[in-house]
Amino acid sequence: MQAPDFWRRKGGALGGILAPLGWFYGLVVRLRFALSRPVKAPVPVLCIGNFVTGGAGKTPVALNLARRFIAQGRKVCFLTRGYGGRLAGPVRVDPETHTALDVGDEALLLARVAPTWAAGDRARGLAAAAGDGSPDVVIMDDGFQNPSIAKDLSLLVVDGEYGFGNGHALPAGPLREPVGSALKRADGVVLVGQDDSGVGLAIKASSLPLLQVWPRPGPEAAELEGKSVVAFAGIANPEKFFHTLQEAGCVVESAHGFDDHHLFTKEEISRLKGEAENRNARLVTTEKDAARLSAMDLDGVSVVSLFLEWEDETSLDAALRPLFSD
Repeated sequence: MQAPDFWRRKGGALGGILAPLGWFYGLVVRLRFALSRPVKAPVPVLCIGNFVTGGAGKTPVALNLARRFIAQGRKVCFLTRGYGGRLAGPVRVDPETHTALDVGDEALLLARVAPTWAAGDRARGLAAAAGDGSPDVVIMDDGFQNPSIAKDLSLLVVDGEYGFGNGHALPAGPLREPVGSALKRADGVVLVGQDDSGVGLAIKASSLPLLQVWPRPGPEAAELEGKSVVAFAGIANPEKFFHTLQEAGCVVESAHGFDDHHLFTKEEISRLKGEAENRNARLVTTEKDAARLSAMDLDGVSVVSLFLEWEDETSLDAALRPLFSD
């Protein structure tokens, strides 16, 4: 399901009409935290969350930081809800046996980098993750609005283009809670891409660290430079992927966007492959979409990964230092 267009525009009539419901939703979030008794893990917990529903780039940030910690010699374990998966968990994700139908596409991506636990009950999932080989840190992919777990450090990820949308909480807008209450519980904000929505000004007023990061296409994109491609993506913002391909020098003959976490049918993949063949083009998709496709579906499909480039590595290290201060 794609976010409604009025969530994006400030001052819209529909957002204003629904604003009281958004205020009530924000109140419920605050009450949940006020009444909760969060579980404290025996290891540091780093939460990568966001303000809005849909994709802001949480999973790429979680993966990037995990690789960073691993390169420093630290043991990492992931905790995720396993959105879109049918297994309630806690379950240790195995990319060799589990599918996106079992644990969701994001869990499969995480498990390729470090041990990953998917659990609808985050507290039980945290107990499993913290006891899995004595990790130095548990990284939560999402869960900032979940009050059941005590976080040692929380970073909120914001898409620089989308920002806070129309500024209203659900259902009047895309916010999971009011910006002010979220910032009070956060330890820093990760701004992904160019700040086209004025997010930087709001964050600087809060005195929280603002960490700028730039998404870059993986090395696979270089092999497609100058070539004709038919692109498809079932992510929160497919247009971003298509634009990335164009910036990498691909000739995008056609682009097909689907809902986030879309489960592709055999007929859809067959049709896309046929179109690419007719156009004498390469069929291209994202890593996240590839996690939902079988080996047969992926035959003849190029997968372009994403990596992140931090604007200021020193500021990032300073923001992460409290995790391991003792």
